[in-house]
Amino acid sequence: MDGTWSLAPLAYELLLAPFTEFAFMRRALAATLALALSAAPLGVFLTLRRMSLLGDALSHAILPGVALGFMFFGLSLTAMALGGVLAGLLVVGLAGLVSRLTPLREDASLAALYLTALALGVTLIAHHGTRLDVLHILFGSALGVDAAGLYLVAGVSSLSLLALAGGYRGLVLESFDPQFLRALQRGSWCWQQGFLMLVVLNLVAGFQTLGTLMAVGLMMVPAVSARLWHDTLPAQLLNASAQAMVAGVAGLLLSYHLDTPSGPTIIGCAGALYAASLLVAPGGWLPRLGARAHRVA
Repeated sequence: MDGTWSLAPLAYELLLAPFTEFAFMRRALAATLALALSAAPLGVFLTLRRMSLLGDALSHAILPGVALGFMFFGLSLTAMALGGVLAGLLVVGLAGLVSRLTPLREDASLAALYLTALALGVTLIAHHGTRLDVLHILFGSALGVDAAGLYLVAGVSSLSLLALAGGYRGLVLESFDPQFLRALQRGSWCWQQGFLMLVVLNLVAGFQTLGTLMAVGLMMVPAVSARLWHDTLPAQLLNASAQAMVAGVAGLLLSYHLDTPSGPTIIGCAGALYAASLLVAPGGWLPRLGARAHRVA
C-alpha cells in the first residue's frame, strides 16, 4: 500500500499536473482530441478509397493560401485558415479539371500541383517572414493554440462529425461501388467533392496545432493502423479515433516533459502505435506467424 501511495504523486506530476496547472495545455488537449475525433475517420475513408497519399498532397496544397494570409495579415488564424481552405479547394478543382481535359490521371496532376504549391508556399513564407515563422507554419505548435484556434478546431470537428453521420451511407456506397451510385442517382460526384472538402477543412484546422506538414499524420497513421485490427468499417472508425486520441495525449505529455516540438511528437506517438499494431494486431506479423506455424503443425 505504501508503494502504491508513493507512486500516486509521481503519476499526478507526470500525467495530470500539466493539464490541471496550465491553461495552454488544456487548450492544446481539447484541440488535439477534437481533431482526432474528426480527422482519423476521414483517414479511414481515404484508405478505403485507396487515396491515402491524397491527404499528404492536400496538406501541402494548402500552404500557399496559408502563406498569403500570413503575408497580408500576419499570424492571423482567420486569414491563414481562409487562405488554406481556398488554396486546397483550388488545387483539388484544378487537378480534376486537368484530368478531364488531358490524358493525365487525377493523381498525377495532383502530384504536380501539390509539389508546385509546396514550393511556392515555402518561398512566400521564407521571403516575408523569419525562420521561426516558417517552422511554426510547417510544423505547428499545439502548445500555442489560443482561444480562436480552439474554436476553429471545435467547429470543424463538429461539422465533420455531423457530415459523416448524415452522409455515412452515401460515402460507404461511393467508396465501395461508385459506379452503382452513379447509376442510382445523378450528381453522385457531389459525394466525392464534399468528402474532399471535409479533408481540406480538417487539414486547415490542424495546421496551427500540427503544422501543414504534420496535420495529415493524425489523419492517416491511426487510420492505417486501425485496418490491422479490424475488418469492419465501424470498428476501424472507432479504433482510428481512439488511437489518434491516445497519440495526442501521449504526444502532448512527452512534448511538455521533454521540451520537444509538439506536432512531430504527437505523430511520433501515432507511429509508435502503428509499429505495435504491425506486431500484435490480428493483421500484424506475430499473429500471422503463429497462424502459419499452427497450419504447418
